[in-house]
Amino acid sequence: MVAVTASSVKLLLADVDGTLVTPDKVLTKRAVAAVARLKEVGIHFAITSGRPPRGMSMLIDPLHLETPIAAFNGGLIVDSELKTLQQKVIPKELVGPIVSLLGETLEGVWLYQGAEWYVQERSGSHVEREAKTVQFEPKVVDSYDKLDQHIAKIVGVSDDHKAIESVARAAHEKFGEHVSAALSQPYYLDLTHPLANKGEVVSYLAARYGIQKQEIATIGDMPNDVLMFSDSGLSIAMGQADDEVKRAAHQVTDSNEEEGFAKAVEHLILDLHQG
Repeated sequence: MVAVTASSVKLLLADVDGTLVTPDKVLTKRAVAAVARLKEVGIHFAITSGRPPRGMSMLIDPLHLETPIAAFNGGLIVDSELKTLQQKVIPKELVGPIVSLLGETLEGVWLYQGAEWYVQERSGSHVEREAKTVQFEPKVVDSYDKLDQHIAKIVGVSDDHKAIESVARAAHEKFGEHVSAALSQPYYLDLTHPLANKGEVVSYLAARYGIQKQEIATIGDMPNDVLMFSDSGLSIAMGQADDEVKRAAHQVTDSNEEEGFAKAVEHLILDLHQG
């Protein structure tokens, strides 16, 4: 792969968990300073994540975000006031079959509809972790039978990583091009509208700012970041990413335990941009 030169980068699109924040979900002072320096040299900064919009709201003020925020891997794009700019939802007739497929094997299934997050057990696997991460509580329901409209994302949860990967393959086989299925964490399988992926976020931002996709840099750590890598001019994998993700990127930085995001901005974009 041949990357564009850093001097031609006009926008940096960053994943959040595993990239922008530490393993403890902390946004470091060095990361905040790196984003501020990007803006000083005229480079836009945007974020995308499998999180819901409310789960990224705590990043808006410290980063002074003015760019669109791409939640649910691009399934819902909002402005800095969390007003919807674009939404792609899972077809109503597929919600039930997807829930059934995931529920047969995995430990939990979650639904996201608009601003709400639904679970069937508050004590379920990873629910507490997710509530702390996104900083709001899920709604607990007995059944998903009546929740089939305007679903932006369905998540399968399991600490059995082989089971997650197996169900991801089964979802591809059963639903084909009608949904996108990708891991946002080793224990989360995200199913969204087929055009709700981070590659489409690159296209959206390029059109919005009137720039070429080759003028966008991307940084992430998980398989669901690979589509935005392939659609951008400069792609950077985090140090803790698996080998497949690293091979898909132009560059590799340190892990999110070692200020990998800030170092990538400083040394792979800013130093070369200004040099």
